[in-house]
Amino acid sequence: MTLPTYPVISLAIALFFATGASYQPPYAPAGRQIAADTLYHKLTEAQKRSPAHALAGIDVADGVQAVLFAAEPMLINPTAIDIDHKGRVWVCEAYNYRPAITGKPANPKGDRIVILEDTDGDGKADKQKIFYQDPELNAPIGIWVMGNKAVVSQSPYVWLLTDEDGDDIADKKEVIFSGIEGEQHDHGIHSFVFGPDGKFYCAIGNEGKQLKDKNGQPLKDKNGKAIDFSNYRQGLLIRCDEDFSNVEVLGHNFRNNYEAAVDSYGNIWQSDNDDDGNRGVRINFVMEHGNYGYTDELTGAGWRANRTNLEDSIPFRHWHLNDPGVVPNLLQTGAGSPTGMIFYEGDLLPKAFQNQIIHCDAGPNVVRAYPIRRQGAGFTATTLNLLKGERDQWFRPSDICTAPDGSVFVSDWYDPGVGGHQMGDMEKGRIYRLAPDGSRYTLPAVDLESSAGAVAALSNPNLSIRYLAWKTLQRHPVEAAALLKKQAANPAILPVARARSIWALSKMLPLSDPYWIPFLTDPNPNLRITLIRAFRQLPGDISPLLARMAADSSPQVRREIALSLYGRKTPAATAAWVKLAQAYEGDDRWYLEALGIGAEGNWDALFEAWAATDGLEETAARDIIWRARTPLSVPGLARLAGDPTVPLPERLRYFRAFDFNPGGKEKSEALLKLMKGDPSGQLAEIALRHLDPGFVKTTPVAMAEVQKVLDAAYGTTAYMELVQRFEPAGENQRLLEMALQKPYDGLGRTAAQQLLRQEGLPLIQSVINGKDIDKSSAVLASLSRSGSTVVLDLLQSVALDTGYPLPLRRDAIRSMAGSMPGEDRLLEYLRNSKLEGELKATAIQSMGNAWRKAVRAEANSYIDAAAATAVQKHPPVSELTARTGDSSKGKTVFVNYCSACHQVNGEGADFGPKLSEIGDKLPKEAQYLALYYPSAGISFGYEGYEVKFKDGATVVGIISSKTETDLILKFPGGGVQEYKMSAIASMKQLDESLMTPGLHEAMTTAELVDLVEYLSGLKKL
Repeated sequence: MTLPTYPVISLAIALFFATGASYQPPYAPAGRQIAADTLYHKLTEAQKRSPAHALAGIDVADGVQAVLFAAEPMLINPTAIDIDHKGRVWVCEAYNYRPAITGKPANPKGDRIVILEDTDGDGKADKQKIFYQDPELNAPIGIWVMGNKAVVSQSPYVWLLTDEDGDDIADKKEVIFSGIEGEQHDHGIHSFVFGPDGKFYCAIGNEGKQLKDKNGQPLKDKNGKAIDFSNYRQGLLIRCDEDFSNVEVLGHNFRNNYEAAVDSYGNIWQSDNDDDGNRGVRINFVMEHGNYGYTDELTGAGWRANRTNLEDSIPFRHWHLNDPGVVPNLLQTGAGSPTGMIFYEGDLLPKAFQNQIIHCDAGPNVVRAYPIRRQGAGFTATTLNLLKGERDQWFRPSDICTAPDGSVFVSDWYDPGVGGHQMGDMEKGRIYRLAPDGSRYTLPAVDLESSAGAVAALSNPNLSIRYLAWKTLQRHPVEAAALLKKQAANPAILPVARARSIWALSKMLPLSDPYWIPFLTDPNPNLRITLIRAFRQLPGDISPLLARMAADSSPQVRREIALSLYGRKTPAATAAWVKLAQAYEGDDRWYLEALGIGAEGNWDALFEAWAATDGLEETAARDIIWRARTPLSVPGLARLAGDPTVPLPERLRYFRAFDFNPGGKEKSEALLKLMKGDPSGQLAEIALRHLDPGFVKTTPVAMAEVQKVLDAAYGTTAYMELVQRFEPAGENQRLLEMALQKPYDGLGRTAAQQLLRQEGLPLIQSVINGKDIDKSSAVLASLSRSGSTVVLDLLQSVALDTGYPLPLRRDAIRSMAGSMPGEDRLLEYLRNSKLEGELKATAIQSMGNAWRKAVRAEANSYIDAAAATAVQKHPPVSELTARTGDSSKGKTVFVNYCSACHQVNGEGADFGPKLSEIGDKLPKEAQYLALYYPSAGISFGYEGYEVKFKDGATVVGIISSKTETDLILKFPGGGVQEYKMSAIASMKQLDESLMTPGLHEAMTTAELVDLVEYLSGLKKL
């Protein structure tokens, strides 16, 4: 099959687009950029979407030419690609992605894996084969090609597909892993990639939840722990042998770490997506066994849950970066939808992109590098664009791979939207080849049969070639070792090639071989690091070697030595750790966290040995005390937390560290002593947040301190948090007062809920039956989130009793409508004509925003025909996108219609996704679709949940945080409510969005166009 040809619309445009590329500022002169914009906007909508003009809306970095390698109908909806040793591009397609949402029927034949080939070297595919198609293949999102085999990732499975007869068609399918949750969900299992150590690496997003073997049995890691949420938090990075055995968890507590990229020294890089709208997309350098902080390490609480020593902005708060035990981020890139990633070790692209991460981010329509610079034991990075959909926001790069000649291929999902389980286009998709101008796609000669050829092939930038070379070398270890020794020791060879040789040799030579001795002091720290990493994968005790190298001059090398101490409890390991700790100078979080990882499970012995040799008063020592997980560090923590010479904000980190310290009685007594010894009273409230409730309730002195703080903090969030923590029955009257003072916000409703938990219903009843109608109304409003049988019976007694004033009866109906059981009761009243006049109207109106469509529909059916409002009709979306609205008016529309659930630059309610950079993520047509069909694109983390309680109550909201003991729900309008998990009977995820249905119908067409114009202008500055 060959690509179709397309007519050009004019000679000027044809000449402009014939170059195959436009250029990315700041490289391009401003005039050229203006010209590109002008020409692009002259195209019709159909022309903009045509493969003939696929590159018209994309800017390309200087020195790089982008060529359209393939497009529809040769392929559609590419989710992932890989390039084999023959230079062919393998593509996972996803036509059958969420047919219930897209509205188009699924292909009964299933999705496909196609092989695309350029047979004449012009950089364009001219041959296509279908490697595999099956109804069970259903929107796969990962592929790794190794000769005649392909590893395909599609939750809940990982399959191994094999072509056994050489016809490029899979003949055999085997299940490798199973049980991974998140079918048709991009937070599940992702692509496997080949590492320089001969192992496979794979990221599993936080919807995956578990990993099982091919028979459905739970898989355990090297430490004997099941690989699931009971032992690890959220997303995982795993590594396994080539036969998929010996699975290791290398890092955890990611949100949606999409794909790993492993360079030749064994550095592991990956991206991670934030909760949508929080500008927290990050790039990680993965330190083995590290915790990456998406949720609270101890409790699993979400980042929105209050905690001591909060970070100063949401993008950093999002990852718990101030908590001890969280590995720092390499870089945060703002809003986005990060996808495929490589570490480019070729030499065909310009120098700026060589030996760098190159990454696809489909949200802001960009493929970019992150030039890395070493800093202490860690790194810093900046951004450098390679491709940018500056004009065409349908450009959605989904994956990137390096070809055997060093060129780079990028797949383009090509769609108006991205993420949220939706797609606006089912029939398009592109792949681009990036190389210097005029570079033909020529496969370099590679010998993968001989040992000499395989050693040479290790220098190729393509992973499939390196994998096959690795296989050949491991089959002939004696002959290969001699060749690899020469290459590894040759300083004239590129360091990356030497590193790959070290990895291969480490599987052939024992640790005791004297060949390794010179590498311990090699001038290149990256090679010393490679050797350490290679050795720690091998059986045997390397503690003496680590102790010998612990004085290395490079903090990067010392970081790796610290990580290598994980799980080692020998005297030599203790000596190495103490030496590393003594070398810590402060202000290097990477080094500190490496020390913490190396000490895991052995903190008592290591801390004691270090404290005996080091001055605990030194500045650097404060960080080690803060990071330590041993009761032995409690006195130091207490001293630092209570130091009156240091401003209190700087001491909050030490109070937070108490939460992670395993000291029990020692910790509680130290905190209590801090409270009693502080005449200012500043420390009491803070210390109580970290005291064990069981200790406090059984210690009269501690309870007396609690009461002092409650008296001082009454009426605040701090007061409510302490009441919920310690549940003092003597606070019921004040809880009632708070419910009356703030009945319409989260604080007052939380007070009402807590009052009910503390058997305060009689107090509420007394207010309702009192003479102060304002107080009666307020207490009814504070109960609107409670749908328990007891509360609904109380509300019903008011609503249906003619002895109560009419306004109070209306208030009772509104409160009933705040819960699902309450809605059901109101519908029953309407069916049985128990409500008339104003009460009937109040019930119907109150259920107008019910989540359940059936409730809204039935409630509306009781509206008199004469009162029915005509539905506002709008022109087709294609016509609306062509209109230009007034952004300033659109902002007013946003405030009026949307700000109750969404924030822009901190203004509005924190309920749905933040929209501060939505213009970078969605073009106009996608924004119209999101307004029309909110349930088609629910962002992950913003799904609605129906929560049923043991007392019969039911509420619907978004989970803000969930731990084993507590649940925090958010509600439209930004309200937040905390519940105890012990009171919950069941939780069910809802299929529909909680966004107000039919919102667009409430607007005029002008308002709708103005709103989308405003939203389209919300972009990253």
